[in-house]
Amino acid sequence: MAKKKTKKPAKNWRKFWKLGVDEFNTQYFDITRNGELVVQEGNYIYNLNDIVKKYGSPTEIVFPFILEERLEDLHDYFRAYMKIGGYKGKFYYHYPMKVNQNKEFIMPLISEGAHMEVGSVNELWLVKKLWEEDKFHSKLRVLCNGPKTDAYIRLIEDLHLKNLSIMPIIEDEHELEKLSKYKGEIGIRINLNTKADTHWDKKIDRFGFTAKQILELPKMKNLKLLHYHIGSQITTASSVIKPIVEAMELYVKLIKIQSSLDTLDIGGGFGVPYEKKPFYSAKGMSEKMIKLLKKISDEAGIKHPNLVIEWGRYVVAPAQVTIFSVIAEKSIPKGNAKSWYVIDGSFMNDLLDTWAIHQKWHIVPVNNANTNSLKSVWLAGSSCDSDDKYTAGGSYVLMPKLKEGETQYFAVFDSGAYQDALASHHCLLSSPAKLIAQDGAIKIARKRETADSIGRLFGWNGDHK
Repeated sequence: MAKKKTKKPAKNWRKFWKLGVDEFNTQYFDITRNGELVVQEGNYIYNLNDIVKKYGSPTEIVFPFILEERLEDLHDYFRAYMKIGGYKGKFYYHYPMKVNQNKEFIMPLISEGAHMEVGSVNELWLVKKLWEEDKFHSKLRVLCNGPKTDAYIRLIEDLHLKNLSIMPIIEDEHELEKLSKYKGEIGIRINLNTKADTHWDKKIDRFGFTAKQILELPKMKNLKLLHYHIGSQITTASSVIKPIVEAMELYVKLIKIQSSLDTLDIGGGFGVPYEKKPFYSAKGMSEKMIKLLKKISDEAGIKHPNLVIEWGRYVVAPAQVTIFSVIAEKSIPKGNAKSWYVIDGSFMNDLLDTWAIHQKWHIVPVNNANTNSLKSVWLAGSSCDSDDKYTAGGSYVLMPKLKEGETQYFAVFDSGAYQDALASHHCLLSSPAKLIAQDGAIKIARKRETADSIGRLFGWNGDHK
């Protein structure tokens, strides 16, 4: 009697594409039975294939609810561990505007209680506009980093006199002199000896004072905050913890001289698992950090400092995906990939970190994500530059084989941090459209650029004489 053929279990495409996993920041994403990428916000489901067919590509889709949930989680982690451990200091989250200055990112964060951190006079001007329009409460505090030009200092002083809670962070001797008569609260930045595992590790950092210089400063009645910034996209947990130890060694000595000091600002740098390898978590790190701060403070016999963090990338990167379509295929005779897939956008323009720091991205098909007919490919942008490409660091990207008469779309995850501000117009290519997916509805935040609108950026205003 012939044996019955056992039916193979259906492939778990959700698992294959690493979706629905908290530690990969993909817990909101799934694949339908039809192989289409979807995002779930409560009872609302967004089908990204339907959206991109309606609005076209390339396009960026922002999910404000992801921003809000990530910030809520951060507040919950730190405040819970402070309560459990008997930590007496307060926790403050300051969003660094440089990570993404788009209004559709800023407003949801303010609504969830984020304070602000700015790095230039123009960023502070945007905060001023929001404040004057009553878009946030006056108790929202603004930290001012970055080089303090005269215009920047004038605006800081003006907003302080108007009772906005604003604090400049002094980063060199020039700023110390310029702000010597400033009547509001101030912070000071230390240039730590500790270095981190990060793309932006620098042997010599031009910002900040040495510990010796800070300890030699005269007593300042308005010094409230000690700040450091160790880098961006820190890759190891130890590189998050070690700088805290060095900074607290100074804090313990400094508070005996500067009695008004009450806050440690550990800056940004908290990473995102773009490459989806095992990565440290905000929950685990918040517990370790609070335990460490309490231990050092208790052993030194000082009050537990208030804690400020400026983790921008962690909060905003997962809240946006960028979708492209494949417009052509070209075979590769020799290489880790079988074909080039040419896309309708540009990595050099739209996802600059691909080219600038060889960033690896999590890439998932938007349609046909349940097919076994996959191909190893490299992706090529539509500019005339041979560097406009993505090869996953010389490896390859798995994508569905192209079907005659059907457009293949794919999503690049975690594109919400830095890419917009760094975007360019190489070859005068258009930036992607930007859509907001919120409460079950899609809103156009930025239309796709036309040739005329891009030309105007370069002085072509219709008068070609």
